[in-house]
Amino acid sequence: MFDNYPYAHPLYAGQMLKPPHPVARAAYAMAMAVNPNNHALDGGRASSAMELEAVAEIATMFGLPQRPDGYLGHLTSSGTIANLEALWVAGLVRPGKAVAASAQAHYTHTRISGVLGLPFVAIPVDDTNRIDLTALEHLLRSQSIGTVVATLGTTATGSVDPLDQLLLLQKKYGFRIHVDGAYGGYFTLASNLAEAARRAYDAIPSADSVVIDPHKHGLQPYGCGCVLFRDPAVGRFYKHDSPFTYFTSGALHLGEISLECSRAGASAVALWTTQRLLPLTAGGTFAKGLSQGRAAALAMFDRIAASPAFVAPTHAPQLDIVFWAAAAPSPDASSALAQAIFDEAAKLDLHLALARLPIALFPEGTWSDNPGPTVLCLRSVLMKPEHLAWLDRIWTRLEAATETAMRNP
Repeated sequence: MFDNYPYAHPLYAGQMLKPPHPVARAAYAMAMAVNPNNHALDGGRASSAMELEAVAEIATMFGLPQRPDGYLGHLTSSGTIANLEALWVAGLVRPGKAVAASAQAHYTHTRISGVLGLPFVAIPVDDTNRIDLTALEHLLRSQSIGTVVATLGTTATGSVDPLDQLLLLQKKYGFRIHVDGAYGGYFTLASNLAEAARRAYDAIPSADSVVIDPHKHGLQPYGCGCVLFRDPAVGRFYKHDSPFTYFTSGALHLGEISLECSRAGASAVALWTTQRLLPLTAGGTFAKGLSQGRAAALAMFDRIAASPAFVAPTHAPQLDIVFWAAAAPSPDASSALAQAIFDEAAKLDLHLALARLPIALFPEGTWSDNPGPTVLCLRSVLMKPEHLAWLDRIWTRLEAATETAMRNP
């Protein structure tokens, strides 16, 4: 296990890897002494109760009405499975209709649609890397779209689709809306979102379904996802008979509202315990950590925009992910320099990420020589609250890595 990057350290500012909270690790380890199974109450009595409470707190965070008249939801073993369940229900409600998502949505939606036998359509993005509403509406007129996925926090750039405007289109065309908040869902608690992103998050209660990954910003071990449906009546699609599982209790079994069977009850114990220590409330300690990550990304963006060595995108980060290009005559040269900076930064114990993104996200005329459609960018996920305090040290290493890369093309 020494052959890993220092994921928990603030100088690891590459991919979206955030260490679980110590209390989550401790609760998970303690629960594993029992090894509960949250499929049926027979296998996980206490952990099932904890799951119901933890999920209710997530639903409250999103503003969903509480049960029994409100939402239906449960934990899953990953965000992929959570999205699978949401699109499975969507396909049953809108049979034969296609799923549409932005070209920057997570690739899991394409895969899941294929697994479910649903047509999938990728919608172009606008110059903010959000779903292009004009292109979407043109397609909606065909009445072939049954579900639109709104990504609140794309994994490449942290872009937030305009959910509030998608709801206006929904009234006109009657499709379902699924919110993929696997990465960015918790930012509904952040205090420093821009106005457009704030409107999108405030619209979540009106969506048909929403997914969030507690194993990302929720400080949980892998794997822990969560799916919520606004209409509890979709539980009818899960209904099944079992000759042996449900005899010892007449109460709700999580297995009756989940596609998965055996699931680690320890995940629910860890999440429940963490939410006791760090409640999902605006202005609380947990929420302040999210705001600090966004503040770090905004500060990093300002430094990039002021540096002659880099090219900043036309729009500031919407969440805690910042990306930028290396200054060079052409996209190919910029891409090669970005790769060199990435390599040199790692030698200084600064771990960044790379992402190939459309050149349309950068100012017009940035590249005069042979501008292609994409460029390899440097990318940083500043999701640890400590990143804000470490920003000077991150920047010093980035500048040093850039100087070395430019001296040795």
